[in-house]
Amino acid sequence: MRYAKHRNSKNMKRLLFFIQLLLVSLSVLGQTRIDTLNLKKSAMNSLDIAEPVSLVRLITYPEKYDGKRIMVIGYLHLEFESDAVYLHKQDNDNDLSKNGFWVNFSETLTKVINPSHYNDKYVLLIGTFDFNHKGHMDMYGGTLRNITWIYEWGLWKKAN
Repeated sequence: MRYAKHRNSKNMKRLLFFIQLLLVSLSVLGQTRIDTLNLKKSAMNSLDIAEPVSLVRLITYPEKYDGKRIMVIGYLHLEFESDAVYLHKQDNDNDLSKNGFWVNFSETLTKVINPSHYNDKYVLLIGTFDFNHKGHMDMYGGTLRNITWIYEWGLWKKAN
């Protein structure tokens, strides 16, 4: 268990390093237009102020993160009245909605990226956590609203 926690922390640090390296590379190459990556500048800026939070911690202490910009990694499932990010794929498969959080994507993001492309994949999301809004029929542990960043988790690991 201790090893898994260390490994997840190490993976998060690697991802943040990768994103920073990408941003530095773009500026060095003179490519200041973020839209060449199909991303808005506001989405990139959200990385600076989002607190990395595990879904386990969010499930356990949701009130601690109410109203905060957070970064989470989980299994995304998008379906009518069931758009949510879960701790595990099995939580979705077995309708364990309290192990998931309703998701709401920002208009800025949906103008440049189709979130359905990430359906049924593990993803990194950045958004604002709302403890009081529990999604469709109050079935979830809260809502990750105004999501400005979505990235397929593991994609960068395949490149290494």
